[in-house]
Amino acid sequence: MPRLADRAPDPGAAYVTDFHRWTREQADALASRDHARLDVVNLLDEVESVDRGQRTALESHLCVLLVHLLKFRMQPQRATPSWRHTLKAQRTAFARLIARNPSLRAYPAAILDATYRDAARDTAGETGMDPRLFPQAAPFTLNQILDPEFEP
Repeated sequence: MPRLADRAPDPGAAYVTDFHRWTREQADALASRDHARLDVVNLLDEVESVDRGQRTALESHLCVLLVHLLKFRMQPQRATPSWRHTLKAQRTAFARLIARNPSLRAYPAAILDATYRDAARDTAGETGMDPRLFPQAAPFTLNQILDPEFEP
């Protein structure tokens, strides 16, 4: 039976107790290609988490864009410079995220319908409008949504 001192250190020990230390240890182990020190299970979870985060960020930007475009469409008389600023900021953030992650370029088209339903619900809640007044499907194309000059 191996003695306690002979056991290899647990590469995942710091994952729960000191995440920053764990990330530094894992970065060092990756850089030195020290596979024995890699906490593969938690590394995989963290890498998958980063992917989910990028997708979630795109969904969030798209939803905010749709909410503001719907407000422009449904209540043009209430349009404010703040709405325009939000459209510009969200489009910029969206474009930067896609530029850094070109493999996600097709993702917005895949989530447009579901994100539109969320945005229509959110817009109805923000404006107090009857949700039945909103189109069943997105009344804007993805190109329009992302076009810096487009306002309904």
